[in-house]
Amino acid sequence: MSDITIFHNARCSNSRGALALLQERGIEPNIVDYIATPLTAPELAELVEHLGVPVRDLLRSKEAIYKELGLDQAGISDAQIIQAVAAHPVLLNRPIVVTPKGAALCRPPEKVLELL
Repeated sequence: MSDITIFHNARCSNSRGALALLQERGIEPNIVDYIATPLTAPELAELVEHLGVPVRDLLRSKEAIYKELGLDQAGISDAQIIQAVAAHPVLLNRPIVVTPKGAALCRPPEKVLELL
């Protein structure tokens, strides 16, 4: 089993690109299809802590549900954002790659190379 995990959405070109870069280097990561199997709020909180970025950085603001839930409003707490992403996994920006060297939102996909 690989010690590299990619939180992946096959419909996303950046996610497919990061996965391809890993596979081109002979790495078969653990692939987490977070749309089919959404992360829980505690799992998301742990992932955000590991990434070391503000929770808001992981939001896909282009999704319709982003505005529907009012996530564009000031005063939304980190806990509210995490709950929203847990309930609506499409809101999670991708791909997120976790390796022994660290974790990162790999946009552009080539950012994954910094984690190898």
